[in-house]
Amino acid sequence: METIGAIILVGAALLLVSILTSLVSFRVGAPLLLVFLVVGLLAGEDGLGIQFDDAPSAFLIGSVALALILFDSGFNTKWASYRIAAAPSLVLATVGVVLTAGIVGAAARVFFGLGWPEALLLGAILGSTDAAAVFFLLRVGGITLRDRVRSTLEIESGANDPVAIFLTLGLATAIGQDYSASGTDLALAFVMQIGLGGILGFVGGHLLVLTLNSLRLETSLYPILSIAGALVLFAATGVVGGSGFLAVYIAGLVAGNARVRAAQSLKRFQDGLAWLAQIVMFVMLGLLASPSEFTSVALPAVLLAGVLVLIARPVAVWICLLPFRFSRNEIAFVAWVGLRGAVSILLAIVPLLEGVPGATDFFNVAFLIVLISLLLQGWTIRPLARFLGLIVPPRIGPLDRTELDLPGTSEFELVTYRIHPESPVARGQRLPRWARPALIVRNGRPQSIHAVRQLRAADLVYLFSSPQKVGLLDRLFAGAHELQDDDTEFWGDMELSPDVTVQAMAEMYGLPLDLTRADQTLGTLFAREYGETVDFGDRLRLGPIELVARQVEDGAVTEVGLALEPSAASSRRIPVFQNPKEISAALGRFLRALGRRLRIARRLYLRRNRQ
Repeated sequence: METIGAIILVGAALLLVSILTSLVSFRVGAPLLLVFLVVGLLAGEDGLGIQFDDAPSAFLIGSVALALILFDSGFNTKWASYRIAAAPSLVLATVGVVLTAGIVGAAARVFFGLGWPEALLLGAILGSTDAAAVFFLLRVGGITLRDRVRSTLEIESGANDPVAIFLTLGLATAIGQDYSASGTDLALAFVMQIGLGGILGFVGGHLLVLTLNSLRLETSLYPILSIAGALVLFAATGVVGGSGFLAVYIAGLVAGNARVRAAQSLKRFQDGLAWLAQIVMFVMLGLLASPSEFTSVALPAVLLAGVLVLIARPVAVWICLLPFRFSRNEIAFVAWVGLRGAVSILLAIVPLLEGVPGATDFFNVAFLIVLISLLLQGWTIRPLARFLGLIVPPRIGPLDRTELDLPGTSEFELVTYRIHPESPVARGQRLPRWARPALIVRNGRPQSIHAVRQLRAADLVYLFSSPQKVGLLDRLFAGAHELQDDDTEFWGDMELSPDVTVQAMAEMYGLPLDLTRADQTLGTLFAREYGETVDFGDRLRLGPIELVARQVEDGAVTEVGLALEPSAASSRRIPVFQNPKEISAALGRFLRALGRRLRIARRLYLRRNRQ
């Protein structure tokens, strides 16, 4: 019992120290993951003397931690990022890893006098960027990059691990068991790993969404179910010969872009668990290292780090991104943000497990290069982005979104904003009724909406809203530009008279509306819905469209806006289909909507030409 207590005490103490040292890291600008790694080194056998040399356990714990990090990374990656940068990032994640591994392997053969298999193994270990390091520095590092650059780096870091893992396991097994595989065998094995990982990840992500939305559980159990499902998928994919790491990343991507119950609770829980996984993995790998052994490989390791950072990564990035018309500054930045981290150290354990000669040197070299990468690249990302002109103003949006899980409610959230000093509200913009706060906090004191005559910059406002309206609220409270009359996202795509009937509108724009109220005018619809209390900005859903009260006089609508895509302001999501009929129905809806948009565009074009 005393031994168990001592182990728990040491583990909890290291966790606390790692968290507390993060305060210092933020103040001095040091990469936080480097701090976790140093905590492990200082507590290890050459520091405080904690003995930890169990390579199999370290690989197991590290693999689980990496799976959790990749699942959270996918969950927090918006599908819009793939629309922006899927092709370049995936080329980097495959061809870029192979090119980097080859160049580093050639340099390792020269610096360390290794044979080609061993040299290429070391190159494969260092071939991929680290998802934990890249995601942390881009999302928590306090910089906002251009969308294409940011998306490319995030997708690459999440998708390139399977390629590096495949190369490392294949080469280490071949060297340790002294056999060689043909190029055809390697290609088939790679296709199986990536193919099974991608297919099972996609299917598993949809099954996870279906399970979360079908079961009625306590709210606190949904995050546990999500993580358990991700780990089952990770293990099952590995058992059948696929890439479990790719599977959990894709499953996280699918689940994170679908509508799931308790989504905000899932995100908070998974973010905290991902932090815990990062701390545990980095501290554990620090404990596994022995700094006293670094001196024998220090000089060639520094030279190899120079080749990796200054030659291999830039060359691979330049070759991969050249066809995609990235600017020189963007290519330079992507090349520099090739941080190596826990993945490289974790892969360096594989030679130890496979009995590769000189495996300890592989681990020590990888550890030193990760330290150099985090020190050199991690510390300079922000100034380099500023120097290259890649930093853009921060994205607008709420400070916090809390999903409400109340009986009878459907997709409602409590949204929090801090009013931007140049927002329409701070300039005196009148608020629609659906955008009026439930609570206002000014100078640290809560106040009701009835006690506040006018909202001010820096006020905290709390509102109840549907997810579809969050994008519209962004423009009111967090946007830095005045709300214009031609803002189609807020006011609708076109203006209509309130005297237009539903049937005339449907025929004019080819809208598939239920014509049971065909003879009613748009003004009548608003009057029936709101009575004499209709107000400016009121919105009325009518089938696939939304009507907006653009102008109101004496309680009657005088100008109506027609929004053809009322949900465009909210984030787009991956559709989740449960059977082939839903897929064909969704395809039919898409084609009908596309045809409708083309007809409307043609009629608007003809009308303008007549005028």
